[in-house]
Amino acid sequence: MTDMKTDNNRLTLYIRDYCMYCNRVLHVAQLLGLELEIRNIWQDRSYEQELVEATGRRMVPVLVIEKGEGGQTWMPESRDIIRYLESKSK
Repeated sequence: MTDMKTDNNRLTLYIRDYCMYCNRVLHVAQLLGLELEIRNIWQDRSYEQELVEATGRRMVPVLVIEKGEGGQTWMPESRDIIRYLESKSK
């Protein structure tokens, strides 16, 4: 999957391998036909560092919503991410 822009927002999903919650979010995004920038923290340690610096944790999935006018929102919790993605796909 590649970049996804909705309402001038760029969406990036931090994941890791073998994470059932990450897979759930990815599956829903695929069902909704959404494309996300994927950052796997196990494949690139710089992504893990970004995640830790922003959230203080290594837990994934985390969705980053970069607003077109500037600013970011870091959204943890797969259920919250799925609700957000579903609301944006309508």
